[in-house]
Amino acid sequence: MRTIKQAGEYELEVKKSRFLCALQRVSTEDEARDFILQRRKLHHEARHNCSAFVVGDDGRVQKSSDDGEPAGTAGIPMLEVLRRNEVTNVVAVVTRYFGGVLLGAGGLVRAYSSAVSGALEQVGLVERQPVRIVSTTVDYQLAGKLENELRTAGYQVAEVEYLDRVRFRLHVPDTAVADFRSWLAEATGGAAEAELEGLTHAEVEV
Repeated sequence: MRTIKQAGEYELEVKKSRFLCALQRVSTEDEARDFILQRRKLHHEARHNCSAFVVGDDGRVQKSSDDGEPAGTAGIPMLEVLRRNEVTNVVAVVTRYFGGVLLGAGGLVRAYSSAVSGALEQVGLVERQPVRIVSTTVDYQLAGKLENELRTAGYQVAEVEYLDRVRFRLHVPDTAVADFRSWLAEATGGAAEAELEGLTHAEVEV
């Protein structure tokens, strides 16, 4: 599942019209609609606040609005950009401040699409992948060396807990757990073992 790395805004000017695209992460349709209302209030003097959103881990909920632009020239092209980038749990609102020059249907489609594409490029995308939470516990004298080696080897350290011993929690792809066990045994001379603690999701830049 892909989504945006962070919220953000991007501005585009086409023949004196300003197109301001805002992107936000959402997890429900209600959250998406709330964000659209917020943008409308913030830019209440603007002629149009067009929107598109995709929600659900499977991207099942997909909605768009032309908000007064000619039918099919804003919301659908915006939604198409989200679909093409295979992102979900994201809402896009493009605010248009009219510059006095008519763009025509083709010009509007290009402008609204470009605003969303530019915004996605600016904020970046991440892939949410299922990973196994794996923990390992070592003595203090081994902890610093192990932490350096974990990070150097590219393992994702999610948490370090300092108790009577030091516990590391890592996010490891299911398919890599066996390799991690071997790596850990070699890195610690057999002093540490990997314990499986369940599943979660991690975000990887794409």
